[in-house]
Amino acid sequence: MRRLAPILLAALAVSPASAQSLLNGLFADHAVVQRDRPLPVFGTAKPGETVTASFAGQTLTAKAGPDGAWRVNFPATPAGGPYALTAATASAKASASDVLVGDVWLCSGQSNMDMQVSASGDAWNQINNGAPNDTIRMATIEKADARSPAKDFKKPPVWKPTSKDTVGAFSASCFYFARELQKTRQVPLGLIHASWGGSGIEAWMTPTALRKVGGYDDAIEVLNLSITDQAAASRRWGEVIKAWWSAKTPGQAALAPWTGAGTWTAAPQGLGIWERWGVPALAEFNGVVWFKTEIELTAAQAAQAATLGLAQIDEMDTTYLNGVGVGATSGSWLERRYALPAGALRVGKNTLVVSAYDTYANGGMYGDPAKRVLTLADGTSLPLTDWTYRIEPRAGGDPPRAPWDTLSGVSTLYNGMIAPMGPYAYAGLAWYQGETNVGRDKAYVGLLGAFMAERRLGQSPDMPALVVQLADYGGFAIAPGQPAATAALRDAQRRAVAADPRAGLVVTHDIGDPYDIHPANKQEVGRRLALAARRLYGEPVTTGPEVVSAKRTGETVVVSFAQVGGGRLVSRGSDRVIGFELCDTTCRWVDGRIDGTSVVLNGSGSKVRFAWADSPTFNLFDAADLPAGPFEIEVQ
Repeated sequence: MRRLAPILLAALAVSPASAQSLLNGLFADHAVVQRDRPLPVFGTAKPGETVTASFAGQTLTAKAGPDGAWRVNFPATPAGGPYALTAATASAKASASDVLVGDVWLCSGQSNMDMQVSASGDAWNQINNGAPNDTIRMATIEKADARSPAKDFKKPPVWKPTSKDTVGAFSASCFYFARELQKTRQVPLGLIHASWGGSGIEAWMTPTALRKVGGYDDAIEVLNLSITDQAAASRRWGEVIKAWWSAKTPGQAALAPWTGAGTWTAAPQGLGIWERWGVPALAEFNGVVWFKTEIELTAAQAAQAATLGLAQIDEMDTTYLNGVGVGATSGSWLERRYALPAGALRVGKNTLVVSAYDTYANGGMYGDPAKRVLTLADGTSLPLTDWTYRIEPRAGGDPPRAPWDTLSGVSTLYNGMIAPMGPYAYAGLAWYQGETNVGRDKAYVGLLGAFMAERRLGQSPDMPALVVQLADYGGFAIAPGQPAATAALRDAQRRAVAADPRAGLVVTHDIGDPYDIHPANKQEVGRRLALAARRLYGEPVTTGPEVVSAKRTGETVVVSFAQVGGGRLVSRGSDRVIGFELCDTTCRWVDGRIDGTSVVLNGSGSKVRFAWADSPTFNLFDAADLPAGPFEIEVQ
């Protein structure tokens, strides 16, 4: 790559706030911008002001609109740099120095994309013995949620060239992908990382995209209501949880927990994590536990507005006062404080009920007990003590999540982390997510397809989208035909990618850890991501055997594969292929034999499953040492 001499600029006297506003926060020192296509540069100025922007020897002007937004499109620029980018109005100036032009990748998802190099395998060696690389630059988007699209980042991103001081804190999958890809595409690579552990795909999508998928209209309506009237939205959401409970426990209205009716058990003083109470039924419980306390108020007290404090709750709550929803929050790190308007309280006994919903590890109402308090408008503080509880049976399913739920709501992370990026140009998307959507595989096919399509809006219409399939984690198959929610989600990922000609699937069910949802081998994830990108770029590489069809042939079923590295399939450790099931009304395991790029199964069935378990056992690979991906397909 030819590097151009830096353009030296005089120091610009500008406050950080005005610099962030005038130029979008991604246009910062050491940034990488997209090559070989018109380059949008944008930001916010005073409405009506003229903005003059300069980059790579070109100067353009634009007029800020009524909302202050401005944008120019610089001509396509080949890979190179460094350059300086400047923007100025009559009242403000901003600049970004040492800007390279190359390929920009958006890396996004949940905890496995968020997992840092320092937490992945061989971390010390990779950090301390890896060569510094000024042409791989990394920017992490600060975690933020919002109920409507944010115009600015919660914290301006900082671009960092790769060094032993910077790489350890960056996404391992994203970095190793870039390091591998640059071996064959020798241009600067800019990595924008925007992930949040535990997040569902719905949180990363706009309401428009979700409406196209279908089934989200009510959630979007309640989310929009929460922006203008949180009290009304809380009441609406309280009714949603009531409907969920009533549907799973028909005929039990007299025992509805939000009324305080039914049998309740005294909880330990101070509450805290319920797994630590010594109650056998709660020792490893994930689900809903209802908590209740009562408050006696005088007429003068009941007439006031108040603030309800509940400290922290792991991880989601829906809170009722006298049977009316008054708040719902997701996030174990957040202290709950709910405003109660005048008229919400009653003279005499007030019943406060909290539905605490935990999905993983610890659960309960915890934090400082002194923060569980009802504070009246006149400053009077009434401690909330003497709690009781009842356990909600898991039968019938878990409750829905509030639409403003940080991680599993609708559009919350798009609004907080993606929307502030505006039309920043990038070359492709690497997406590693799905664990939170396990159990909802039927909806995930449409969601993932719509998500990829939405990320291409404003980008190149043939932008590559790389999807990392879920790694092995959880139970093994000990009998054929067992349900396997993770396997079903993997198959949903496969089908969504197969329907998108510019998407690539990264199979990882051979490099996970059945006992750890965060497998350490992110270097191989990165290598396979790079293979998928290269294949979409048209290079003659394979990414592992992909199932094409299953056809009945006499007394056998022949399963055919494409993308077979080395032109042949391999069964590791045996002359038989294991991991296949043939299914009709029931499923049975069948051995297979390799025939070129096909596997022949003895027997018949209406569908074929392969590697169908949360942690599957299988031995089918190709000559390039890449695994055959899991699937369930109909027999033709």
